Amino acid sequence: MFESTFADARRRDWAGEDGAIGDRGGDADAVTRIATVGCGNYARSVSIPAMERGDYAAPTVVVSGDPEKRSRLVDEFGVTAIGYDEYEAGVASDEYDAVYVATPNRLHLPHVETAAAHGKHVLCEKPLEATVERAERLVAACDDAGVRLMTAYRMQTDPVMRRLREFVAGGGIGDLQRASGDFTFPVLGGDAGPDQWRLDGRLAGGGALYDVGVYPLNTARFLVGDHPVAVSATTRSPDPTFDEVDQHVDFRVEFGAASGVADGDAGAVDGGDGWVGNFSASFSGHPNTSLELLGSEGRIAIRSAFQPGADREVTVETAEGTIELAGAGADETVEEFDYFAHAVAAGGDIEPDGGDGLVDMRTLAAIQTSARTGARVEL
Repeated sequence: MFESTFADARRRDWAGEDGAIGDRGGDADAVTRIATVGCGNYARSVSIPAMERGDYAAPTVVVSGDPEKRSRLVDEFGVTAIGYDEYEAGVASDEYDAVYVATPNRLHLPHVETAAAHGKHVLCEKPLEATVERAERLVAACDDAGVRLMTAYRMQTDPVMRRLREFVAGGGIGDLQRASGDFTFPVLGGDAGPDQWRLDGRLAGGGALYDVGVYPLNTARFLVGDHPVAVSATTRSPDPTFDEVDQHVDFRVEFGAASGVADGDAGAVDGGDGWVGNFSASFSGHPNTSLELLGSEGRIAIRSAFQPGADREVTVETAEGTIELAGAGADETVEEFDYFAHAVAAGGDIEPDGGDGLVDMRTLAAIQTSARTGARVEL
């Protein structure tokens, strides 16, 4: 198992034998045309180029309120560019099959509702919305319209992460004891200033927790296959620039087995057969992304765990020996869009669906409650 699991680390287990859509019952020549709603830096520099590099997705329409951005994207990618009013009115809706929503968190709901009303499938950035109630409405809009919804958890589509999940599920590191992870992203780095939506509490819903803390949380959940049952947390914002959002967050998440401790009781916890994750996220500090799983019979450590297109460094240690993987992964953003596009065309499963996004939304809200009250919060 140790050698065989990682023998083909780039394997796309969601595709057919040769990756053709036809192997899943769809049109083998189909390409899912995607409209990108919201053209901030990430969408322009990472997401749209990833669609273009992929096998199953194609960027065909962009939606932006900035005429200059629209013009640049038309020149660079040959897409049709429209404004938000035109998007809502259905302009160019015959030029795309699905919508990628990359606007600020609190704007996801109306843009997803528009996509659903036009009968278009949706890939929505994480977290799904700024509040749990709005996220629930977003998921319901897609369900009611009968369109597919994927939460944009790109790490779940990275082939190396999928191999690691197989290894954990097969008992590769024994019984999981604990996990730890961090994502530190200097949000004011480079040319970025304080006048950005990530620092607006209403638009973002939360700061470092919502924007980057969700990565170690969701990726650990994905690798192990468990749901959170309780959380406790603290936040700090010593820099007044972050007066509306958390600058730093440290949170403890209990997984897998309910403790039986009453909600709000911060005393000792009997975790049963569960495990504990200790995670952190920051909007300032030296850039860092890492994730570690410690089991009864082994350990997995991942460096450069969450940066887009990073050359991840993975170490797997067990009694059988140690494997170190470097450069074995793929561009997980390309994988993300191809996974989504393939599922839309072939009718395949989507694992990071709306339900997966809601689990994290409820967990994030509980973490905020714990940080505000100082109490342990059960889910």
